[in-house]
Amino acid sequence: MSERPVIGITLGDAAGVGPEIIMKSLAHDSVYAMCRPLVIGDARRLADANRIVGGSLEVNAIEHPRQARFQPGVVDCIDLDLIPDDLPYGQLSAIAGDAAFRYIEHTVQLTEAGELDAICTAPLNKEALHAGGHIFPGHTEMLAHLTGIEEVSMMLMTPTLRVIHVTTHIGIIDAIARIEPGLVRRTIERAHETLVRAGIDNPLIAVCGINPHAGENGLFGYGEEETKIQPAIDELRARGWRVEGPLPADTLFFRAGRGDFDAVVAMYHDQGHGPVKVMGLEAGVNVTIGLPVIRTSVDHGTAFDIAGKGIADERSLIEALRQAVELATRKRKNPTPAHA
Repeated sequence: MSERPVIGITLGDAAGVGPEIIMKSLAHDSVYAMCRPLVIGDARRLADANRIVGGSLEVNAIEHPRQARFQPGVVDCIDLDLIPDDLPYGQLSAIAGDAAFRYIEHTVQLTEAGELDAICTAPLNKEALHAGGHIFPGHTEMLAHLTGIEEVSMMLMTPTLRVIHVTTHIGIIDAIARIEPGLVRRTIERAHETLVRAGIDNPLIAVCGINPHAGENGLFGYGEEETKIQPAIDELRARGWRVEGPLPADTLFFRAGRGDFDAVVAMYHDQGHGPVKVMGLEAGVNVTIGLPVIRTSVDHGTAFDIAGKGIADERSLIEALRQAVELATRKRKNPTPAHA
């Protein structure tokens, strides 16, 4: 068996930039040098995206991974044939939303059957997903449902920063209500395990507060830091873990950006996403922590405003593929149940 892992790449929302960034990424021979990429989507849509980006790749429509060629110049695609030829780019579509779910569903089945070593997802559109009848906030929650996992975490990664989230796709008021010591502790535990599996034996993890200045000893908020966060930190420190916080998010991310911490625990979506995206969308990768399968993703959306124009940047997808390869390689070397 080849040492290069098989990475399943889902097409995402066919009306967005997913097909284009996939074809651009798979035009790089370096991708084939590190893995065996296999797209799960629609072959005709990929061929059309190839035309749009001015590519010269052949799309090999197949039904099973054993039919794949895995060679540069050929894009192997498990063809679910769900997208009509006249589906416009850049417009919300229930058909595309339903198809995005079907691609993920089929990819999870292939992974659980041992056909894939990891999943790398192109972006989907949440409104289209809902219009297609699948009421999930996003990929993370959908994958948890499909794999039967009750609780997972989102970790955003750049070359210099790792951020895991206690809450993600809920409103700020609901997020604050949901945060409690058990959830904070479990999130830190998932981060710790992921870092140790990455070869960091004694990681230093920094935890954000909720309020400005992390509450400043009760000056801001209603004691959320003391009641919702501090007990989890105390418990993990008692194990001998290196956990700092709760810390003011503004100065914490400055310190994290210069390399003071191995990971940051953000309390809610924008607290963690903002700093990562300031560093550049092309560098960001989304990793779902806690699944029985490895999943990475681009850290950007469907970009309907530029879809179909051939100008979408593929660098985030290439980085997501690289991270998937690294995680899959580590899992082979350490076959205990993965949480990445």
